Parts: sequence; C-alpha cells; structure tokens
Amino acid sequence: MSNPQRREFLAAAAAIASLATLAGSQVAVAGDPSFMNNVPDPALSGKDLPTFKFALEKSAGKVIGNSYGKEATVTQLPISKGIAGVSMRLEPGAMREMHWHATAAEWAFVFEGRVRTTVVDPNGFAETNDFDPGDVWYFPRGHGHMLQCLGDKPCRFILIFDNGYFSEFGTFSITDWIGHIPKALLAKNFGVPESAFDNFPNDEVYFARGKPPPAEPSVPLQGWKLPPQTHRYRLLAQPPHGIFQGGREWRVDSSRFPIAKTITGVVLDLDPGALRTLHWHPNADEWQYVLDGTVSVTLFGSHGRTRIEQLQQGDVGYIPQGYGHSIENIGDKPARILIGFNSGIYETIDLSQWIAANPADVLATNFSQPPELFGKFPHRDVFVTGKDGPGK
Repeated sequence: MSNPQRREFLAAAAAIASLATLAGSQVAVAGDPSFMNNVPDPALSGKDLPTFKFALEKSAGKVIGNSYGKEATVTQLPISKGIAGVSMRLEPGAMREMHWHATAAEWAFVFEGRVRTTVVDPNGFAETNDFDPGDVWYFPRGHGHMLQCLGDKPCRFILIFDNGYFSEFGTFSITDWIGHIPKALLAKNFGVPESAFDNFPNDEVYFARGKPPPAEPSVPLQGWKLPPQTHRYRLLAQPPHGIFQGGREWRVDSSRFPIAKTITGVVLDLDPGALRTLHWHPNADEWQYVLDGTVSVTLFGSHGRTRIEQLQQGDVGYIPQGYGHSIENIGDKPARILIGFNSGIYETIDLSQWIAANPADVLATNFSQPPELFGKFPHRDVFVTGKDGPGK
C-alpha cells in the first residue's frame, strides 16, 4: 500500500470510528434499552435519589367528551426512561382511532368494562379480539391497531410501553395522516374519486365517536387472515403464579404469551400489612400502577441512598433496572398493584434468597455477627411475607 493510499485508509478508519463513538454516545443519552450501565444517568447519579412517584390519575391528560388518556413519560416522571404508561377511559360508542406507535410496543391490562381491538401486522395478518377485566393484550412496535369500547358501560385500561420517551399524544393516527395528504394522491392510492375524501376529518380525531359496535366482530374487508400468534392473554383467568402467606401474584411473560417479547406483566395482591420483600431485577426496569389500596415503596440506589414513597390508588411508581426495592401494604384493606417490566423474560433476585444461598460462616464474616444468628433467617426465598413476617 502506497503512502497516499495508507493515509486515505487511516483517515477513513478514523472517520468510521468517530461516527461509531458518536452513535454510541447518542444511544446512551437516549436511554438504550440494553442498559448501558457504564454511562451514568444524570437523573440517578446525584447525592439523593429523585422522586419515583407520579400521581397519574390526578393529571389533566387529554379529554374528549367523556373519554380520556393520561400519560406518565419522562416528561412527567424524569426517572422513567425505560417505560411509559397511560391510563385510558373510553365511553360507550367511543374508539381510540386506528394508529400505530413507531417507537414502542404496547401492553395493556383491562380492569373495567369491555374492549375490542383490531391489529394488523407487516404480513397482512389481522386479529380482532374482545377483552374482559383481567385480560391483557400486546401489540409489537409499529403494528397498526384500534381500541373500541364494547357495550353500554365505559371501559378502562392501563397501557404500558417499552420506551419511557414515548408519548401517547405523539402517535401516528390514521385521520392525521389522511387529513394532511393531497386529495389527488389519496384518490390515486385508493382508486376512488377525490370527492370521496371531501368529508374526511382534516386533523387528528384521536377519540372517534360512532354507533356502539355489534356484539360479534364484523368480518374484515379482506376476510379473516389470522396471525400465527394471538395478541390476547387472559391473565386473571389463570391460577395465580404464586400464593403466599400475605398475598398472590399473577405473572405473564413471553414464555406464556409468546408475542409479548419486550414486556412482562404482573398483578400483585398484598393483604394488609404484607410485604413484597426486598429484591431487585437484573434485566428490567419496573413500572408500578396502584389499582387499589395504599402501599409504601422503598428504593435503594447504592452509596447509602434510599427513598421512600407512598403510592395510593391511581399513582405510578418507577424502579430503575438493578435498583433494590420493596412494596408494603400500609393500608387497612387489600392492595392490588399492576407491574410492568421492559423485558419479555422475568428475572428477580430476592434478598432473602441471596442470604439463604450463602453459608453461615460467610455471612458471619460479612456482617461481623455470630454465625448462629443466621440460622434464624429464612432458609428459602420468601417473596411475600404476611404482616408478622415470614413463616419458618
């Protein structure tokens, strides 16, 4: 290689390396879901831990008629870079219009009323499903869908997205698109006269209103072309994943709901005084929504930093990946918490499990305590305790 060629080669290599470095730094700043733990997060690297609570149901949100959407993203809760959430209510006859999300997958839990959805995938397969309270859906990133209230009563559901920077109010809606395309282009695209679009909305509708949908889904224009994997999972219709002294847990990840590759969902019931014991999640952030009751959440962030928040019905809590935490029911009635993780595989390490996995002599040295003391600790993973602590 001649000297001029060698200089050109080295210059090109340096340019490529520079671009790669720049791209890597941009990914880190944006909150890459692969968790670049070598890059300090400014929201978490201060002397004190920031708030991890947001009163979602007390926020204004977007209200149209008697339907609304209220969101919790990094704008409302700066710590929540990995997951965003929305509380949505649809009145009878209302529909969250046909739309897609370019930057996030959508996971949902229905807790009031009934919902009908239709979703289309890149292969042209489409599925229509009806959802009851306790049911879950998952729509992969970029897949077009709509949400419709069924029956004569309102429906309510919580949406969880695997990107904290995602905004429900910055989504891609079909009326917004068609309303801003020249009619000549629309006519050419669909093979109909330009006049066919004279009465179409000029701007995004967001919540569409019409007649209540039929009891049974109507046949799509293309006929039924069902996808190989369903978008529906009946979470609370299943037996609990775990039954404990102080509560119950329902859990669904991609091992049970294969299409849900990026989000795991949990419904956790805690009896009065019960505790979801100290633990952390190695592979995911945790997003919490209190469906019922009042809980105290304790967050541990290294260097002696802890923060405690009380969450009531309608509040959101957020735990960054790898941070220690617990959830305690401090009310006088049962508490129910909906929990989402931005990973399709559930992983947890409990403090009781970690202690029990070590010999007494190791623990004695670590804590400068007599080894006999640790014989009194649980010899298993406790997960949830009753108000009086773990049973032996």
